Amino acid sequence: MCKDVNRNPYYSLARSHHTPTGFQNTETFTLPKKNVLKWLFLRIIKRLPKAPLNGYKAFKQQWWQRADFSSANDDAIWWLGHATTLIRLNGLIIITDPMFSKYASPLQFFGTKRKMPPPTTIANLPQIDVIAISHNHYDHLDYHSIRQLKKHFPHATLLVPLGLKQCMQKWGISHVIEMDWWQQQTIGSVVFTCTPARHWSQRTLFDRYKSLWCSWLFQSNNKNVFFMGDSGYTPVMREIKNRYGAMNVAALAIGAYAPRWMMKSQHIDPDEAVKLFQDLECKQAIAIHWGTFEMADERLDEPPLHLEHALQKAAIPQQRFLINPIGGKLNF
Repeated sequence: MCKDVNRNPYYSLARSHHTPTGFQNTETFTLPKKNVLKWLFLRIIKRLPKAPLNGYKAFKQQWWQRADFSSANDDAIWWLGHATTLIRLNGLIIITDPMFSKYASPLQFFGTKRKMPPPTTIANLPQIDVIAISHNHYDHLDYHSIRQLKKHFPHATLLVPLGLKQCMQKWGISHVIEMDWWQQQTIGSVVFTCTPARHWSQRTLFDRYKSLWCSWLFQSNNKNVFFMGDSGYTPVMREIKNRYGAMNVAALAIGAYAPRWMMKSQHIDPDEAVKLFQDLECKQAIAIHWGTFEMADERLDEPPLHLEHALQKAAIPQQRFLINPIGGKLNF
């Protein structure tokens, strides 16, 4: 576990998301314990979430395929389940929020269990150059996946938001770069920008808001690639487009949104994903953060149906905002 991950060495009170004791969102953000307890109680008595309409086996047949990395070296993005994507940009290979474990939990026998397997193994991934982490929640920062990646790709650079470098070094990772919102780092031919998100951080009972959360922008060869990570809808993300231009492709979350009274501040729903697609002036997008873990109350098969309806309302062709199966690929 990441304990005592940050002792305030880099806080700057001149920055609105910094405080003397931790980080905060630029908008009002609250996550009252009573709401969490109410949600957990209602989940139990209502037996939520329900299974996919045609069952888990049929859901897997429709929405899962083995990932194929054997194609030519063109720019592409693969969705590997939940928020894990593999991005090939101008020859550099980037993996985001790698999660290959069975449980999104500090324990690998209890907690939120995977409903869809990874479409590949870490051993079968192409050579990884960069690992980009959005925040420290267990479904996005997984100890076992990070350790396996270190074993197979010891020279990969790990990019993390502020407050996580010390923890990653304790996990045995030596190539770690820690970044604040709007800071940039160039690796190979790609410029990495740590960009804002509306979320929170916590891994223990005592470290809420002690490390930062973020989204990521990858730029190379006149292309902008955006990885959203985990976020509620925030107009702050418009500033990313204002500073760096329209997105060639974006990986946007569409799941873990129900009930809205609980999830709205921290997770977008498909309607807001379409709004963010428009804010960022995306040429294309792929849907992520759904269909893998039952993190919220909607059925696993609800988000793509909801997104199709939202795209129709916005008159956006579905081929511009793809709902790929886990393991699917998009060239850009």
